[in-house]
Amino acid sequence: MREQKIKQDICIGANIREIRRRQGLKQTDLVGLLQLEGVPMTREALVKIERGTQHIQASQLRAIKHTLGITYDELLEP
Repeated sequence: MREQKIKQDICIGANIREIRRRQGLKQTDLVGLLQLEGVPMTREALVKIERGTQHIQASQLRAIKHTLGITYDELLEP
């Protein structure tokens, strides 16, 4: 079964970028933490997600939420 991708407007990616930066994490830091959680993610994929040019998979969104210690509301707010 294919994993569901979440069609996003720019706010999800922008929220990820803002929260990541606020926590003092570089893109490579977040990607490394996600990979340790078993989520296959590259820096290039994160760049595209943050820019809103690539859909985010449900598992990636869940892992980013968990890794950053935030809520879905924070990720999805406009």
